[in-house]
Amino acid sequence: MTNVSRFRLCLGFAIAAALTMLSPPAGAEERVVNFYNWSNYMAPDVLEAFTKETGIKVVYDTFDANETLETRLMAGKSGYDVVVPTAYFLQRQIKANIFQKLDKSKLPNLANAWPMVTKNLATYDPGNDFAANYMWGTTGIGYNVAKVKQILGPDAKIDSWDIVFKPENLAKFKDCGVHMLDSADDIFPAALSYLGLDPNSTKQADLEKAADIVAKVRPSVRKFHSSEYLSALATGEICFVVGWSGDIMQARARAAEAKGGIEIGYAIPKEGAQMFFDNLAIPADARNVKEAYELINYLYRPDVAAKNSDFLSYANGNLASQKLVDPKILNDKNIYPDDATLAKLFVITARDPATQRVINRLWTKVKTGR
Repeated sequence: MTNVSRFRLCLGFAIAAALTMLSPPAGAEERVVNFYNWSNYMAPDVLEAFTKETGIKVVYDTFDANETLETRLMAGKSGYDVVVPTAYFLQRQIKANIFQKLDKSKLPNLANAWPMVTKNLATYDPGNDFAANYMWGTTGIGYNVAKVKQILGPDAKIDSWDIVFKPENLAKFKDCGVHMLDSADDIFPAALSYLGLDPNSTKQADLEKAADIVAKVRPSVRKFHSSEYLSALATGEICFVVGWSGDIMQARARAAEAKGGIEIGYAIPKEGAQMFFDNLAIPADARNVKEAYELINYLYRPDVAAKNSDFLSYANGNLASQKLVDPKILNDKNIYPDDATLAKLFVITARDPATQRVINRLWTKVKTGR
């Protein structure tokens, strides 16, 4: 064999060896987890850090309504491995055998769970068998501080549902822009509570009273939407919203970062407000179950949970994370309410199908005005 031939042969072996090192082992497949979460509900770089640490690629999709998630899950073969239903939807989805029971031996970080949260979550998921809380918050009132002072006077205070459910009050904000959540499960319970009725009432007469009071303020509402208000409030496009606490707090942070002189306030009405829980669950037909467990366990690490709370301005269900959460977030009673405020909060539970149909019909009537 000539020297040239020897050189070519050695070079060929070297290239083959290099390609072997760069290629995955024979039969190895890329590890993936398909994650379906609410929009604007994850701190930047968290999922990238998870992939870097575990080698698991995250395919991440978002939604902005529980109904959207439920439609995908009920149809079957959603393709998702981890999803984030709100507790009252979780409750009926468990009954429909949508989720698989959690093997807690694969979730050691659940030892960090906050007993107050797991106790409330057990209302929907007895034994906390099917879900782990991701974030929790309240449904309340977000507003542009300067606009409120301009419209109502320098000493005005937003602290009551009166400002929402009395037509003459909400009409004052019509010109500067009012949004409401596109969620009957948030707006109707607030109206029921304001009327002194059970927020969980299934009586058609009560539900019609709630719909009626919302219909009367409908002319002042520019849009019913469950995500657009975050940006619209931060930029001054609107001045008033009935929305979720963390979204409104994110709007406040964005407005402050923009340094445009817009200050955002948030109020938990003194009459009481809904406390909601968004939770991590694994669909029964998930294909990447091992990876799903690794993702949930990662999100339950105290440092990761704290990073998400700091960015999202939502309280999380991880008690150990509170030592790491930014004190500005932890000490904000609108995010981590004190005991007096907690005592005024209520939770709602899943309605039976017949009641839910009534609610859906009334909500459509409210939004369309027909």
